Amino acid sequence: MKKLAPFFIIIIIVAIIVGLFLSIASTQGMIVVKEGNLKRVPIDMELNIYQDSDCGMVIEDLEYASQVIAVDGKSWFFHDHGGFVNWLKDKKFQDDVVIWVMSKDTKKWIDAKMAFYSVNEITPMGYGFGAYENKNKNFINYETMKLRVLRGETMANPLIRKRLLGK
Repeated sequence: MKKLAPFFIIIIIVAIIVGLFLSIASTQGMIVVKEGNLKRVPIDMELNIYQDSDCGMVIEDLEYASQVIAVDGKSWFFHDHGGFVNWLKDKKFQDDVVIWVMSKDTKKWIDAKMAFYSVNEITPMGYGFGAYENKNKNFINYETMKLRVLRGETMANPLIRKRLLGK
């Protein structure tokens, strides 16, 4: 019995910690997915209430925020544009979604597929893509950004980061 006591103590401590995290999340009313957005328009996001559907972090800034909305009106939220690409890659409905990204130059929600993307910004999850409504000669289009995320050609990759920053 003495040999099992430390094991039981560890299980009890872990259970308490998990319980605390779950109760904090439920009392704060964190939103991971929102239903009923049948018009598929961008939802007015309140900071520190929405949770990133890819990594689970709380969205504290809208500068690199994205929203993915399915045909049934379910909306998911992200704090780094690369996160929605990563999250969508294995979803059966990925071709039928509407994606909104926060534009850095006009500070409004724009269609992700019509946006232009910078490649070397410091973003929450290190993907490095900032969305813009207006084109710049160094920006890439949506399909190129998506392909780079899926290939791992992002600022999170040390070799790519070094090349993009010229170091």
